[in-house]
Amino acid sequence: MVLTLVVSGITVLGIILSLLLKPNIKIKGHSFGLYWMIAVVGAFTLLLSGCIDFDTAWAGLTSSNAINPLKLLLIFFSMTALSVFLDEMGFFEYLASLAIKRAKSNQVVLFRYLYIVVSILTVFTSNDVVILTFTPFILYFAKGARVNPMPYLISEFVAANTLSMTLIIGNPTNMYLASGAGIDFLSYFKIMALPSACSAFCAYFVLKLIFHKFLHEPIMVHMHKVEIENRFMLITGIIHLSLCIILLTVATYVGIEMWYVCLFSVLSLIVVTSVYLIVKRMKPTVFLRCLHRLPYELAPFVISMFVVALALHECGFTELVCKTLGVDNTVPIYGVISTIGANAFNNIPMSVLFSDIIGGLTGAVRLGALYATVIGSNIGAYLTPIGALAGIMWLGILKKRGQDLSFVQFMSYGVRVAIPVLTVALLGLAISLTIF
Repeated sequence: MVLTLVVSGITVLGIILSLLLKPNIKIKGHSFGLYWMIAVVGAFTLLLSGCIDFDTAWAGLTSSNAINPLKLLLIFFSMTALSVFLDEMGFFEYLASLAIKRAKSNQVVLFRYLYIVVSILTVFTSNDVVILTFTPFILYFAKGARVNPMPYLISEFVAANTLSMTLIIGNPTNMYLASGAGIDFLSYFKIMALPSACSAFCAYFVLKLIFHKFLHEPIMVHMHKVEIENRFMLITGIIHLSLCIILLTVATYVGIEMWYVCLFSVLSLIVVTSVYLIVKRMKPTVFLRCLHRLPYELAPFVISMFVVALALHECGFTELVCKTLGVDNTVPIYGVISTIGANAFNNIPMSVLFSDIIGGLTGAVRLGALYATVIGSNIGAYLTPIGALAGIMWLGILKKRGQDLSFVQFMSYGVRVAIPVLTVALLGLAISLTIF
């Protein structure tokens, strides 16, 4: 156990330091994330040192059960591709421009509309896609209106990482934890709808209180009119995303795994739009742009951390943690510990580890711990930048566009929002579990 704990600890520490000190390295003009490379090295070290054998790791990666990380990655990348396609068609920018148009010169109203738009889109797409899409847009209109962009940036980030827990597809951590417990799409939503809604309202009012002074400053926004260049492709994308979500709600009941539905939706979109482009004699540039924007680094990172979690399970560490945490008050305990854990070594490896820990529980106790961990993996994202990959990507976008936000500033906002929102979310979860 000692060697496994040492290697795993060094890997986690290395990932944290890489995110804090040097999140990216450049090789021949190309930028690569350092955090996933450290995860890969850690996983191979565990394999080569005998802490976990190759057969056990391979069996885990290729298992037929729902917790197979390769299946979960297919779901994530398929949903991301559908969302990115809609963004390339101008859908998100169009909705944001409508919100700004309705708000006119009132910052409070604009703040409300953008929060609602981001929240709704996050529910049906994912937090990463919304953050990557709306952050440049917010910086653009804030510069043009000569207003402080921070209220909108923070609210966007908080909304995206709060509403991402509504559906199982909103965050890779949701998929991993729920799939590992055999929870289907509709059962997940039934429990998480109330805590998600309560969290969203709580976060909105806390953010409005924090930025009250800034939101009453004058604003003069002059936005260019956003035109949808290709309505057929946009409508096709919306139909495929909508059908995908509808099919996911019934997939489990008819014996179809979620990754089949997501992959089929993407392939169908590719076929339909390809035929359209061929008929119209147009170049498939939209596909190339979509491929370029997919977060490929997530694949080796998730697979590597899955191997680390398997090694910790093999040495008995997860069983020890499960016994230590006990079976009493699992909702508050697992909710708080998972939130802290997400910010100790990122929400994805935390979820991989906690999925195994929760596996030692049974019945209602297990469900309470699992959903509380889901909440912690989402809300923990805005406590510190380490909490989620979304935070790392978000800060990278801000830095590239000249908007400074230090680690301490991030935490100053994150702590004030995360504490009340986490409290409300866990209370909502307790009520949901009592009802259902």
